[in-house]
Amino acid sequence: MMLTLLALVIWLGAWALNHRLSRLNAPWVATVAPIIFGVTLLLMWELLVRGLNVSGVILPPPSAIWVSFMRNLPTLWQDLVQTVFKGALSGYVIGVIAAFVVALLADRFAFLRRGLLPVGGFLSALPIVGTAPIFVMWFGFGWQSKAAVVVAMVFFPLLVNIVAGLRDTTVQQRDLMTTYAAGYWQVLLKLRLPAAMPFIFNGLKISTTLALIGAIVAEFFGSPTQGLGFRIDASRGRLALDVVWSAIVMSAIAGSLFYGLVALVERAVTFWHPSQRK
Repeated sequence: MMLTLLALVIWLGAWALNHRLSRLNAPWVATVAPIIFGVTLLLMWELLVRGLNVSGVILPPPSAIWVSFMRNLPTLWQDLVQTVFKGALSGYVIGVIAAFVVALLADRFAFLRRGLLPVGGFLSALPIVGTAPIFVMWFGFGWQSKAAVVVAMVFFPLLVNIVAGLRDTTVQQRDLMTTYAAGYWQVLLKLRLPAAMPFIFNGLKISTTLALIGAIVAEFFGSPTQGLGFRIDASRGRLALDVVWSAIVMSAIAGSLFYGLVALVERAVTFWHPSQRK
């Protein structure tokens, strides 16, 4: 009971502190506020689970997850290499290259754009839990089947964003390039592709999380004895929820770093765009 009341006191204190911080205009508030919010959630999670005697099979406390994470770190690292570096990243790169090539063709030929994009919208709505087993049957239990699932997940969001970005120029801008006797590729490289960069990076950022989700889900339907999806599925069957949560934490760290890396590249490439100006 005391731990439950302490969790309530911490929540009220953090609420009051964040309310006071929200009134400040200091730049450090944007960093401190989410840290306070996250620490508060972890403390409340720990205190409520222990105070209410929640079974570790249902929901382990953060301290138990941390101990399990550190104890299984070598195994989780091997799972990370199998899922992220072999499955997700390879599929992400292949999907990005394929989306760029098809987007340029769709931009060049109107009939392809009108015919392909509606079909792409339909295919992107297909449930991953239905298509992943099929890819595993086609490409085997190795990383190739995970990469194929990732390609299917990232291709169409990227394609739609790239095509929309390439068309985000005004008639006056294109006419100006024409008066300079610029050809198709000059207009593409010096006007349309730079203008499309915000759209392209939106698609790239969305695809980072889709790639990781696709690789993990694909491992549920067949994989070698490694991988974050395999670890989650196998540990769930043994009721080792602390290991399941450790694999989830590792997945979240990998996904956040991947997203942050693409966001940093976006800031360096599109520094001229109004959205990047402070």
